[in-house]
Amino acid sequence: MTHRFTFMGTAAGCGVPSFFCDCPACTEARADPRLARGDCGVMVRGEQTLVIDTPPDARHQLIREGIRAVDEILFTHCHFDHIGGLGEYEYLVQLVQKRPMPVFGSAEALAGINAEFHYMDYCLDEHVLAPFETHVFDGVRYTACPVTHAPGTYGYLVETPGTRLFYASDTATLPPETAERVRGCDILAMDATFWKGNWSPNDHHSIQKCIEEGLALDAGTIYLTHMCLHYDEPITYAELTDYLRQYDGRVVAALDGMTLDI
Repeated sequence: MTHRFTFMGTAAGCGVPSFFCDCPACTEARADPRLARGDCGVMVRGEQTLVIDTPPDARHQLIREGIRAVDEILFTHCHFDHIGGLGEYEYLVQLVQKRPMPVFGSAEALAGINAEFHYMDYCLDEHVLAPFETHVFDGVRYTACPVTHAPGTYGYLVETPGTRLFYASDTATLPPETAERVRGCDILAMDATFWKGNWSPNDHHSIQKCIEEGLALDAGTIYLTHMCLHYDEPITYAELTDYLRQYDGRVVAALDGMTLDI
């Protein structure tokens, strides 16, 4: 069975365009809505549907993709740009599914979610994932791999019979054990928050660092995600794609809605 992996959102916290910003990247995205980026999250669809994270843009992202139901949720961590849309799922549980939503994440992530969404405890079926624990759903293996960000942040090694994919929306240099686990992945989709300047190197990659680490890990194709494009030195999508031509298709700037067969 083929599964489809979709980038629901590909931006860092404030999105592109940001409502407060008139940099070249935001101006470009206002002129061409195809280049707009919502907060980061992904979806895996087979016979059932799983999402990783519930960003504040979740409702619009799900409508864009024609999704009527979500069966499970994995969380990378509990920062607002990754959990802010969880409230949208309360209505799915109440009005349609009428069963608690299975959600998975680290103990730290679930504790943060419970603090933020305390009123939703009745509709969440929570499961703590230990570091490197594997959860199998709809024929896909999801292994929770610790990354370098807030305490309890995971990337997920996503494995189907034909594809090994590692998704890490928020991370600096990967911890050694995680790096070895994901070495040689067919697809690496990873934090590429900054262009050139990185004023948070202990928590995030720059585009250049993401590419450097992905190549060192011998990833097949590297997809840049969690991009802001204007946190430090702005860069437009047009300029970025021109820069990436040197990698002959091995490095791709992900766009919202981009879908891969895995």
